[in-house]
Amino acid sequence: MQRYSVDLPDRPGVFEERYWSTVNIPLLGADGRVSLIVHRVEEVTALIRARRALGAAPEVPLTAEDAMTADLLNRSLELEELNEELRKAHARAHEVAVTLQRAMLPSTTLPDRPGVAVRYRPATSFLNVCGDWYDLIDLDARRPAVAVGDVVGHGLEAAGTMGQLRSALSAAIRATGRPATALTTLAAHAHTVDGALATTAVQVVIDRTALTVTYSRAGHPPPLLAHGDGSVEVLDSATDPPLGAGDDSLPRCESTVGYGPGSTLVLYTDGLIERRGEDIYAGLDRLAHSVARHHRLGPELLADAVLADLVPAPRRGPDDDTALVVIRL
Repeated sequence: MQRYSVDLPDRPGVFEERYWSTVNIPLLGADGRVSLIVHRVEEVTALIRARRALGAAPEVPLTAEDAMTADLLNRSLELEELNEELRKAHARAHEVAVTLQRAMLPSTTLPDRPGVAVRYRPATSFLNVCGDWYDLIDLDARRPAVAVGDVVGHGLEAAGTMGQLRSALSAAIRATGRPATALTTLAAHAHTVDGALATTAVQVVIDRTALTVTYSRAGHPPPLLAHGDGSVEVLDSATDPPLGAGDDSLPRCESTVGYGPGSTLVLYTDGLIERRGEDIYAGLDRLAHSVARHHRLGPELLADAVLADLVPAPRRGPDDDTALVVIRL
């Protein structure tokens, strides 16, 4: 066994002690006699360190079995290094994707909209992040429009697709003023955008003069309308398939409901209510009960209360992106 030193590239002037050994491997013939001895050089640093930890002297001769052990140890270390590099690469990609998504979404701080609260929490897992979006615009002084959507897909690709669809729906609702027409236009546009098919979305227009909420859904979980008396209405009348999941040449449907003083509109993405192994309606009921319990709170406090009730514990974080928009009507 031989000892040598290696200059560490990331630590100039620092040397690491390593070991190698030439192992004689006998090859037996058919009669059981040794017919050939193969000399093989093995990197045995990991093995020597392991033996030292057990109190063995490094001068003890190594056997062929020791060489195989050293080879397995080296491969294990290589896999650990590779896994660490992959983890770092995934973390960097996750950070880039979240940064890109946040850059394309409106700020969650809306000082010019005192009656609106927005919360957005990206998934902790790289495999789930970056498909959700929300948007708030004013069609005119008395008609704000709000949209929420969810792209099927993950990472940077989903973030890019999300940005294109959000911009397209914003332009469509500005041009038409009708939720159903805007989603019909978006569905046609989705066929020209990679990764856009099966996207879900909901578009709402609030009329503060007529005291109405007009909405259209493309496979998205229904908004909730909390009335001043604490009752919660699930807005699930206008329902169509996700983008590309049906005949997108057909007009989409919409519905209009009225509201009174003290009402609150809640829009969200499925990350808020979906849980593995649980029916989605259980999550919807949980959300409705939370909104009913806290309906007297202002939008900011109501949004925080809903997240506290529904989002998993901080030790794990959400399994999917979560977007939440609360509007006091």
